[in-house]
Amino acid sequence: MSHHIDAALLLMRVVLGLTLAAHGINKVRGGLQGTGRWFTGIGFRWGYPNAIVAATFEIGGGLFFALGLLTPLAAASIVGLMVVAMISAHWKVGFFVFRPDQGIEYVLILAAVAIGVSGIGPGRWSLDKAFSVIDSGYQSTWWGLVIAAGLGVLGGLGQLAACWKPPAGALTFGSASKK
Repeated sequence: MSHHIDAALLLMRVVLGLTLAAHGINKVRGGLQGTGRWFTGIGFRWGYPNAIVAATFEIGGGLFFALGLLTPLAAASIVGLMVVAMISAHWKVGFFVFRPDQGIEYVLILAAVAIGVSGIGPGRWSLDKAFSVIDSGYQSTWWGLVIAAGLGVLGGLGQLAACWKPPAGALTFGSASKK
């Protein structure tokens, strides 16, 4: 593969990873207690611990993804976060991000890019390559894609099953935008 693919993968990893890390840092700087109250307000049990988990996975998963380090696992953390966000906060709004309270558009794109990059591999300009986590610049199997999508979706759904009691109408797609 050529350098332009490595450059494109680096761009996607860095922009998505640092964007997500910034979200986590914002949660910490803004006060995890407030984020915990927000989680509780949308139906999560144990709001404060869920705020800690979300901020940790956003910062850690985002930085690891940006660096191309353990890329499939970093992508799985991004996918898990986006599954939780999509279902618990954005599903009821519908698709478009410009609607009040924002639809699923943004979180769906973040998850898809994380899965796609993991399926291709992080590229030669990554710590996975530098530490020989991968043999070449690109993964030669579907494992990156399977780990990112499978572990991410299962992790997100597991967190929702353990911690979230959906408010009335939360699982009806676009129900909030029809009011």
